[in-house]
Amino acid sequence: MQPSEQPILRDLVLVGGGHSHVVALRMLAMQPEPGLRITLICTDIDTPYSGMLPGYISGHYSFDDVHIDLGRLASFAGARFIQGEVTGLDRANQRVLVRDRPSVPYDLLSINTGSTPNVRQVQGAQVHAVPVKPIAQFNQRWLRLLERVRELHSRFTIAVVGGGAGGVELVLSMQYRLRQELQKLGRSPDLLHFVLLTADDSILPTHNPSVRARFLRVLQARHVSVHTRAKVTEVSPGCLHTQDDRTFDADETLWVTQAGGPLWLQSRASSR
Repeated sequence: MQPSEQPILRDLVLVGGGHSHVVALRMLAMQPEPGLRITLICTDIDTPYSGMLPGYISGHYSFDDVHIDLGRLASFAGARFIQGEVTGLDRANQRVLVRDRPSVPYDLLSINTGSTPNVRQVQGAQVHAVPVKPIAQFNQRWLRLLERVRELHSRFTIAVVGGGAGGVELVLSMQYRLRQELQKLGRSPDLLHFVLLTADDSILPTHNPSVRARFLRVLQARHVSVHTRAKVTEVSPGCLHTQDDRTFDADETLWVTQAGGPLWLQSRASSR
């Protein structure tokens, strides 16, 4: 897109490459707003579409299939793209603070960073569990897990903490892919054992009863061990501990619960 000769009247800053910002940039590209300068700030150039993550884990989609090139999208919309980590907001002066970069002024600010599981709240989880988001970091751990499973010759337990839609999708997608990997290598897929733990009374608590019942049947048929009312309070090497003193083996733990916004949003004071 050719740069506009219209004088800049307002600065719109988009923090994060989430779905809403992707759609907003596409709409602004098709119908530009005169006098509006757009800046997109994101830590990654490629932003994943989380709705396609289960298909990627299952092996149905490639990495490129599930990612959007933010640099190209920003260029299409006539926006500036800054690859950097936002560390805070200077609300008094209306500036976005970016690590190792000058702050970015704004008149209008939109934040669409997505949620991230807060593993800091549970002892040992930050060290021994793998949060599913941010997806870019999760993908690195997922690729390492793939390689680890390909080398398996003994029983291996994978635990997913979180019984919402994300946890259920993830455990089923991983099971499908990893069992296939072992079958291709001529080894028994039954070396793998999958466990799903949720602090709630049932899986998929925000879905209707018929959906919950259907997925419980699917999980049972796929031999995934489901444990409800199992609030994980500690993660130690190879083991999960729950509030009611139960323990579960876990050679690899995926964390898909207790999601929240970035830490820098919690402070009302300026960060510098």
